[in-house]
Amino acid sequence: MEKNKLERNHFVLKSIGPRPTFQQDMTEEERNIMKQHIVYWTDKADKGIAIVFGPVFDPKGGYGLAIVEVANEEQVHSLIADDPAIKSGLLKTEFYPMRAVLPKQ
Repeated sequence: MEKNKLERNHFVLKSIGPRPTFQQDMTEEERNIMKQHIVYWTDKADKGIAIVFGPVFDPKGGYGLAIVEVANEEQVHSLIADDPAIKSGLLKTEFYPMRAVLPKQ
């Protein structure tokens, strides 16, 4: 079934670690949580929910970025709440609606 354009809402998510150097100096425990975080978001990408996700290597302090396609904002809240890195308190994630321009399928 083809998605209705009205059902395609996009949001950008920005996940921030506990310190600016987090990507370079995470502990073993933090690394294990981040592995779970990657598995979680890979599953969302496989399901077509996360269009893209990954680390951004900003010299001022790295962060994670994802663009998701969902029916409504409530789904974004659920995606964030279910993320193992959020549940553990390791990351904090903010999100904003966006108007994504995607190729026609």
